[in-house]
Amino acid sequence: MQSEPLASEPLAEAGLLRERLRAALRVALKDRDRVGASTLRTTLAAIDNAEAVEVGELAGAGAGAIEASPVGAGAAEVARRELSEADVVGVVRGEIDELRRAAGVFEKSGRDDRGAELRAAAGMLAGFLE
Repeated sequence: MQSEPLASEPLAEAGLLRERLRAALRVALKDRDRVGASTLRTTLAAIDNAEAVEVGELAGAGAGAIEASPVGAGAAEVARRELSEADVVGVVRGEIDELRRAAGVFEKSGRDDRGAELRAAAGMLAGFLE
């Protein structure tokens, strides 16, 4: 018996999109849904990567004298970017587009089974944006 999908909950009632994705990942893992878990992990990783700080933004980045380098544990740490809910939605939309493009490529090369799997994964993610 599979648990209820969280994607059908309205965005306002369900809270932040990232938290809904994390909750859905727990459900997918519990239900041993390989495709769903993989899709959700990839999407959450894309969100985490979007929060990463560019190398050029790091304090003290670049070549220079070793004496000018930060010293001590954590001295060169930089806070990650804070994504707004709109930014997270944008990342999820990008993942959906990427899955659909990949599905088209697989279908053109005669791999309809893999294309259908990717389209289903894109549809599952799209359900979180409704």
